Amino acid sequence: MDVETGSGRTPGGLAGALQAAVDGEVRFDAGSLATYSCDSSNYRQIPLGVVVPRTVDAAVAAVEVCRQADAPVLSRGGGTSLAGQTTNAAVVIDWTKYCNHLVSVDAAARTCVVEPGIALDDLNRELASDGLMFGPKPSTHQSCTIGGMVGNNSCGASAQAYGKTVDNVRRLEVLTYDGVRMWVGPTDEVVEGNDRQAEIHRELRALRDRHLGELRTGYPKIPRRVSGYNLDALLPENGFDVAKALVGSEGTLVTVLHAELELVKVPKYQVMVVLGYPSLEEAGHAVRRILPHKPWQLEGLDQVLIDLEHDEHKVDTAIERLPAGHGWLTVQFAGDTFEEADRAAHGLMDDLKDDEATVSYLDDPGREQQLIELREAGLGATAHPAAKHENWEGWEDSAVHPDDLGDYLHDLRELLNRFGYDETETSLYGHFGQGCVHTRTPFELRTADGIAHYRDFVEQAARLVKRYDGSLSGEHGDGQSRGELLTTMFGPELVRAFGEFKAIFDPRNRMNPGKIVDPNPLDSHLRLGTSFAHQALPSEFSYPRDDGKFSKATMRCVGIGKCRQSSSAEGEVMCPSYLVTREEEHSPRGRSRLLFEMVRGEVIPDGWRSTEVRDALDLCLACKGCKVDCPVGVDVATYKAEFLSHHYRHRLRPMAHYSMGWLPVAAQLGGRAPRAVNAVTQAPRLAKLLKRAGGIADERQLPRFAEQPFTEWFAQRPQSRGRRVVLWPDTFTNFFHPSIGRAAVEVLEAAGYQVTIPERPVCCGLTWISTGQLGVAKRVLRRTLGVLREAIRAGVPVVGLEPSCSAVFRSDAPELLPDDEDLRRLSKQFVTFAELLKDWDPPRLGVHAMVQTHCHQHAVLSSDADLMQRAGIEREQLDSGCCGLAGNFGFERGHYDVSMAAAERVLLPKVRAAGNDTVIVADGFSCRTQIEQATDRRAVHLAELLAGGL
Repeated sequence: MDVETGSGRTPGGLAGALQAAVDGEVRFDAGSLATYSCDSSNYRQIPLGVVVPRTVDAAVAAVEVCRQADAPVLSRGGGTSLAGQTTNAAVVIDWTKYCNHLVSVDAAARTCVVEPGIALDDLNRELASDGLMFGPKPSTHQSCTIGGMVGNNSCGASAQAYGKTVDNVRRLEVLTYDGVRMWVGPTDEVVEGNDRQAEIHRELRALRDRHLGELRTGYPKIPRRVSGYNLDALLPENGFDVAKALVGSEGTLVTVLHAELELVKVPKYQVMVVLGYPSLEEAGHAVRRILPHKPWQLEGLDQVLIDLEHDEHKVDTAIERLPAGHGWLTVQFAGDTFEEADRAAHGLMDDLKDDEATVSYLDDPGREQQLIELREAGLGATAHPAAKHENWEGWEDSAVHPDDLGDYLHDLRELLNRFGYDETETSLYGHFGQGCVHTRTPFELRTADGIAHYRDFVEQAARLVKRYDGSLSGEHGDGQSRGELLTTMFGPELVRAFGEFKAIFDPRNRMNPGKIVDPNPLDSHLRLGTSFAHQALPSEFSYPRDDGKFSKATMRCVGIGKCRQSSSAEGEVMCPSYLVTREEEHSPRGRSRLLFEMVRGEVIPDGWRSTEVRDALDLCLACKGCKVDCPVGVDVATYKAEFLSHHYRHRLRPMAHYSMGWLPVAAQLGGRAPRAVNAVTQAPRLAKLLKRAGGIADERQLPRFAEQPFTEWFAQRPQSRGRRVVLWPDTFTNFFHPSIGRAAVEVLEAAGYQVTIPERPVCCGLTWISTGQLGVAKRVLRRTLGVLREAIRAGVPVVGLEPSCSAVFRSDAPELLPDDEDLRRLSKQFVTFAELLKDWDPPRLGVHAMVQTHCHQHAVLSSDADLMQRAGIEREQLDSGCCGLAGNFGFERGHYDVSMAAAERVLLPKVRAAGNDTVIVADGFSCRTQIEQATDRRAVHLAELLAGGL
């Protein structure tokens, strides 16, 4: 793909020039181009290359090289844009890896200066010690960057109280394509001098004066006008504020280098009133009555969204607690005291006593957060309705005046119905307090007729919103989705003014061209389009949520970017490799993009043999965190196993696939002579040779075999009486930590169970699955089913102690053997230790436990928190994410540094700091091994902890 840039210089020459001039990473390889080909929109454009600058000055140097080569530039934040702003055939500058610092804070003035790559949540965490935060908070707050928020004029639910990003920006340091670097903000009418900066300001004033009437009358007077350039900021009464004029320009004018932001106090108390109405339209009409009470946030939800989230089992508890209705408003009040917030909430409820709404009042922060998550899960739930057509952006954030909201909701629903967009698939929800409506629509974007239907719909929708004097965009910007429609909203004179504005800053049209001004047609550069075609790819897994197609699974990611958050707070796991490397291609989103391009076959033409995809997946820990933490349920662990299965078919595999993939067989052999095996594996020189031969990291210590396998011990003891259960003797418990199995038997018998084990060796196939040896895994599973057939058909519960093995039977195995009835039965009968004991009255232990939850338990299984609470265990759940060892991953040569970096983020420092009276609980073999090899502490299984109290 050696395409010429504007100057005729090829990407190879441009790459060399950038590498010579830029302190940073310069990437023109196919894998990087694929990774950055899409954002969260319907669009796809292959970049020329990617630059990851280490400093702001390095980014300035990159723009200068691009100027000399006449190459377009795209400055990219979190890459979550929904209108195509962050995909272009340009040099992409990704700020997020290095240029992510809070430069300074003035707590007294409530301002700060930041670099553009800092994520919003990271910024607010750093500001928290001063009791401050940046006010606007989009639902992508974990990963959206300040630079991206400035580019997009982002809002979020909190804009109800704090306004849009433009209302919270004081000054910007910007760089023009021709090299002018300057701070801009409110500016004097007269700018002295003859340099380019003075020239720009004079031209801006002349532009303002030429279009003065239109600037004063042509903009809708609504709280959520995000479409178009903010030329009204140049009006004298608005302070001739160049910074505010540039906010929302989507990288089409300048490169933002620093932002000076205005901050707000973190509210100390919040309460929530939830109002249920017979319909969403009636909820919309009620907004005007609520606004005089000055809510902190005011969000709307409809029955369709609730049904979709219920189908996907998202935030079920919050759904169950909604008051009766088919349309809801969640109204939050905030204050410095609880009484202040509570008084405002009760004032609203008193005012609505004669209203038809059903009312629920919440002053529990946990329940309030559940409802906030219910609303924030909207994009994920609406993108892939279960067993229905996938939904797309395109008309997903229109806005009207809040007084007109009820009528607009009615008319928009009628328009959707008229175009045949099923009401059960098209939810309407959003920031109702500011008249902003979100939806995703089942556009058919693969056929000429479907694309023409899409165009017709958005053109009519634009005319509808114009009748309400509203905005095409109330949050997500114009980009390519709505750039073509700006004339409908603003008229030709203001759109000409937009073009003149761009020409002042970017006369050569090199800054993110094709967006807002002279936009690409809204039905061009589609991610799918009529040319989208791919060969049928046979798969080993069944992909039940994706019509049985791996190719469709690669399209599941919609680019929300939650996988790019920089911490694993609130018990989440996703994504340990990204948390360490901060590389886009090591996030589930980046890997999904690569797999999509592999399926498409253009940028990544080698299919299953692709080295680019292999390398991106190499650092996937197969933790399955994304399976549950990703809003749309991307499952990269499964995709990795699938890819490895085909990539290495009929080829020599890495040695680690043999040494660790076949661990269950090796353990069966080693368990017959554990002392002899340990003498070899624990001898430094011999162990080093073994590790070298087996592709195992030199830094790792090989696990020691137990003196007696658990199954051998069990065979020598008398049978107990009670209700029969089968205890699953996984390889790790059986041969390495049999004390866990013995403790489990003791506890289960104390709970009244008759414990049995399989009569012959069994295995779940986990190690073959994780190394992509799926044919072997299927054979192993079928053999296991034969051994367990009698117990399975008798309905006997099978109890797992190792979370990763238990998760196989609940998740991987049914997708590998979807037509096997015995496996289907076993998947329902296979329970965890804690699940089996849900009705047991355990001994009261009265201990403090620091708990490292296994990733697969987090992703697939249920929590053991209830059992621990009943046992009187004070449970401290670590927000550590993955332990970093992750089965074979942390043992493989080349993975040690990432493995340890993942563990050192939270887990290992917490364990080392724990007091001797704190018990470390980790049910997973990998977690216990990582802790044991990196600290002087030993972690125990919950079964061992409970057995000690009998």
